[in-house]
Amino acid sequence: MGAEEEFLLVDPVSRAVCSEADKVVAEASGELGDRVGTELTRYQVEVRTDPHTSLAEFAEQVRSTRTAVVRAAARQGLRVISSGSPVLAQASPPPLTAGPRYTLSAAMFRALDDEQCACACHIHVGVPDLATALQISNRLRPWIPALIALTGNSPFWAGRDTGYASWRTTTWGRWPVAGPPPYFESPSHFEDLVAGFISTGSVMDRGGLYWDIRPSHHVPTLEFRVADATATPGETVLLACLIRAMAATALQAATADEPVFRPGPEMLRAACWRAARDGLAGQGIDLATGRLSPAIGQVGQLLSWLQPALQDHGDTQLVDTLWSRVRAAGSGADRQRAAYQRRARLTDVVDHLISMATSSG
Repeated sequence: MGAEEEFLLVDPVSRAVCSEADKVVAEASGELGDRVGTELTRYQVEVRTDPHTSLAEFAEQVRSTRTAVVRAAARQGLRVISSGSPVLAQASPPPLTAGPRYTLSAAMFRALDDEQCACACHIHVGVPDLATALQISNRLRPWIPALIALTGNSPFWAGRDTGYASWRTTTWGRWPVAGPPPYFESPSHFEDLVAGFISTGSVMDRGGLYWDIRPSHHVPTLEFRVADATATPGETVLLACLIRAMAATALQAATADEPVFRPGPEMLRAACWRAARDGLAGQGIDLATGRLSPAIGQVGQLLSWLQPALQDHGDTQLVDTLWSRVRAAGSGADRQRAAYQRRARLTDVVDHLISMATSSG
């Protein structure tokens, strides 16, 4: 497994986002090499872990990589936050990173790029081939709303509370190929869809497939793109643990030819919207019954389903510890709002996120 994390740079005085990503990337590359890079906007920095089979080594690299970026930003007089959205930013279009791909994106997708100053945490799990990746994707689609609720960390956008736990999820849903992936009947079904998207200009290339779960276009992995950028390193580790266990459980079910739960795309989309709005503290749509139930209970159901795989990987104790912390403190969105409610200052939200970026808690 491996992770890609996207961060926002902020000014330590105004706490607004700051367009100095190129300088911070250059500063951090001395320590991180090609594991650090730019993103669509000049407010963002992206980092990557190496592939890992050891959870302990993965967790250590997540923490050390974050620390390296925080140090590099500090040397440039800046701070780093890990949030799905900018808390304080101008409503005008963000400054885009120079380069042919981003120029083409702006030409093709126009105002869609205006709200893409959004940050995610992507988790990759290794798979042997496309057919296996699609089998896993088909079986994990129903759990996407639970992951959205668990990882919601973007309640504020450009100086206002959106009313959503994950506004990032909502903004990404506007793209032509985004949200929950289809149920794929076969690898040829997948390839035909992708070819159609490319030929009609709906995506630039395979890198423009923005489904919440997708086969990677450049490495032999299945990529989970559903989560907001997580506030703390521990939440990234928790997410990776769960996704690795989800993939292993789905693969075992596919090998045993167990029936696939296949919710309708309309209700799955509605469940994702509800999870993005209410987050972990609210109600979610139970896709098995079509009724509302507490989102925290749905995450609990996911954890129960994953217990055999978590035990096989030796991850049970760590997941229990990390999940207990989230249950006690609330999701990233809950904690952002709590920071705001103390004095009704958005600068306090940014300060909270700065303190959490490399926190061990």
